[in-house]
Amino acid sequence: MTKKNQVKIFNEKKVRTVWDSETEEWYFSVVDVVQVLSESDNPRRYLSDLKRKLKKEGSEVYENIVQLKMPAVDGKMRLTDVATSEQLFRIIQSIPSPKAEPFKQWMADVAATRIDQLQDPELSIDQAVADYRRLGYSEEWINSRIRGIDIRKQLTDEWKRGKVPNEKYGMLTDIITKQWSGMKTREYKDLKGLHKESLRDNMTNIELALNMLAEASTTEISKQQNPTSMDHHVNVAKSGGNVAKAARNELETKLGRSVISSAKARDYLKNNSHEKEIE
Repeated sequence: MTKKNQVKIFNEKKVRTVWDSETEEWYFSVVDVVQVLSESDNPRRYLSDLKRKLKKEGSEVYENIVQLKMPAVDGKMRLTDVATSEQLFRIIQSIPSPKAEPFKQWMADVAATRIDQLQDPELSIDQAVADYRRLGYSEEWINSRIRGIDIRKQLTDEWKRGKVPNEKYGMLTDIITKQWSGMKTREYKDLKGLHKESLRDNMTNIELALNMLAEASTTEISKQQNPTSMDHHVNVAKSGGNVAKAARNELETKLGRSVISSAKARDYLKNNSHEKEIE
């Protein structure tokens, strides 16, 4: 699951959300919604009572509720009950509140914004470009990053076609990354001193190019071999990563140095900014 945590605002109240790019669903923090609608001083107790009430009534709405990590008050990522829009609509029906209907409309608006972006990918791309420019990334890096997003989408579409379970995407990504970089994703992030930050947003142009080559190669090899088992998908991921590994080795031989960098985005953005000032 590729997740992106966001905080949405309803009537000046924060509602934590997660966008799942694989299922193309918004997940909303149930306790945040309960607090907004019930205005309870103890929303967790209110939610606990609500769970018992729903179970007593024979409702199965909570049977499929999942937990995802969201930023807590102390800043740490903690598991939190989350619900899709459809699940949340059913929960809201059990909470007597004059805010219920406005909140439903607000949820629909949140979903509609994302649906618009899905129907017209240029809206998402334009927003991403604007955000990266605001953060100070170069046009060259932005172009590579946007292309990388498209290549990643093609890869996950291919995995979906090959019936790879969503929860295995991370494992296959680790294999691809390790093959060309020598490190799993978490190890790569540790090298750069990253915690919750995106690894791809902290890659240099060369690192991005190699990562794109690895993922694009994996996609094309998968299309050709049409793997039907998880072991086969693993072998395809290794093959795709090895294509980028060969390119990396050749480049490093010519450069006489490693192209894997410990620099974070703020490091090289600061350097680029300094170079511009000198110019």
